[in-house]
Amino acid sequence: MNLKEFAGLLGLSPTTVSRALGGYPEVREETRRRVTEAAKRHGYRPNRRAAALASGRAMAIGHVIPTALNQEVVNPVFADFISGAGEVYSSENYDLTLSIVTDGSEDRVYRQMAQTRSVDGVIVHGPRIGDQRIPLLQELGLPFVVHGRLPGEHAPFNFVDIDNIRAFHKATDLLLDLGHRRIALLNGNLDMDFACRRRDGFASAMSGRGVSVDPDLLFAGDMSETNGHGAARRMLEGPNPPTAFLVSSLTMAIGVRRATHELGLRLGQDVSLVTHDDVLSYLANGPQDAPLFTATRSSVRAAGRRCAEILIEQITRPGLAPIQDIWECELVIGASTGPAPNA
Repeated sequence: MNLKEFAGLLGLSPTTVSRALGGYPEVREETRRRVTEAAKRHGYRPNRRAAALASGRAMAIGHVIPTALNQEVVNPVFADFISGAGEVYSSENYDLTLSIVTDGSEDRVYRQMAQTRSVDGVIVHGPRIGDQRIPLLQELGLPFVVHGRLPGEHAPFNFVDIDNIRAFHKATDLLLDLGHRRIALLNGNLDMDFACRRRDGFASAMSGRGVSVDPDLLFAGDMSETNGHGAARRMLEGPNPPTAFLVSSLTMAIGVRRATHELGLRLGQDVSLVTHDDVLSYLANGPQDAPLFTATRSSVRAAGRRCAEILIEQITRPGLAPIQDIWECELVIGASTGPAPNA
């Protein structure tokens, strides 16, 4: 069934049907509901090209990834985010446009997208300190949502983020309550906003208990299994090793576990570990009722869905005030934590 046939079935014009399904605010709610229910009942899904012609939109959402962040494309966190966002795109009849660009050419790609109207909006990944993508997109008038956020000096914009400071403060408090004082932090690159917030949450909890942070127990870099293993092994073989690790990703935590095993240490007894766990589909933190790692937990797939919902709402209802979601993380106790050996 095409648009014309479906519209005739309802006794409405094709334009009205297209606008009702596209979420245009000028369509009466009663009409929108009638069209939506009929579409479900008859199994009608509008042709994207026809919908784009009728609405004047591209019916596509852009994701621009520089080659410097190429590892993000194969990262299970990114895959889960895209899966969540894709669920919303599919239900709202939008395509996903993924652009892998050379370093330094992001500005050109965003300008091209705005000029050619090849996408209706974009989702910004991996916000960095002093990130120039946000002011550029504001200048171009291209709707966008940031997965993450920046320090408060920037003008308001749409974002979905977790409370990284509170999550890592809470995780550090747990380790301190267990008697740990030699706590290592394995973190992401410190040009990324989330990594700075996690470091601040860790440092705040330590100073609040009068415990000094040892610079030799700090690592910041790509959150890979190899880096987690290498940093943990170096620290554990040092003259004054940590009794606990706080780690920014489940991938790094797996590297820490490998290092402890190689050194004949028992995780949760000789060494404790708390990680940030994004409830990943293909990298689970053990069984749901018996987690392998104690973790601060937040669903990145749900974040992808929420970013997509906000962006499409901003596209279909221009002039909306920015939507800013900050989610609390759940602290889940697993098998990887226990009292400090010398407590």
